[in-house]
Amino acid sequence: MAAEFRMTPDTMMAMKDMLMRHVPHMHALGVEIIDAATAQAWLRVPYDEKLIGNIETGVIHGGVITTLLDNTCGMAVQLAMNEPTSIATLDLRIDYMKPATPGLALVAHAHCYKTTRNIAFVRGTAYHTDAEDPIAACVGTFMLGANRTVPSSVAAAKAALEATAKE
Repeated sequence: MAAEFRMTPDTMMAMKDMLMRHVPHMHALGVEIIDAATAQAWLRVPYDEKLIGNIETGVIHGGVITTLLDNTCGMAVQLAMNEPTSIATLDLRIDYMKPATPGLALVAHAHCYKTTRNIAFVRGTAYHTDAEDPIAACVGTFMLGANRTVPSSVAAAKAALEATAKE
C-alpha cells in the first residue's frame, strides 16, 4: 500500500488532471474531487438538469451514478498502488437502493481494501449528504497492469502524492 499522505492543493490539482485527462467523460459530467487518502477517494457530481434520466421526476440517470462509482473506485485503486499503473474495471456490481433526490449533488466514496499482484478489490457507496443513507452501493474488481502504458497524468499525480507523503 502507498504511504499515508495529506491532501494539498498541488496533490488535488494533479489528481484532477489525471482524472480529467484520462477520463474526459468525468469532465463532461462536472465531477469534482472532494478528498482522497491512501486507498480511498471521494468524488462529487453536482446536480444538473442535463443529467436527468426521467424528466417527470427530475431524478438523475442511473448511468451517472454508475460512472461516478466506477471512477471513484478506480481512483481508490490508484491511491492504493505503490507506483503508477494502468487499471481496467473487471467487474462492478451496483445495488441501487433508492432514487437520487432531484436537486441534490451526488457524492461517492470508495475504498480499495485489498490488492494482489493482478487484482484490486474495492467497495463504494453513492449518497447525497449521509454515507449511512446510500443511494447505491457497489463492489468491484480491477485488473492491475491492464496494458503496458501508464498515462503520464497518472505518473504526475502519483509524484505529487509521494511529495506530499514526504512533507
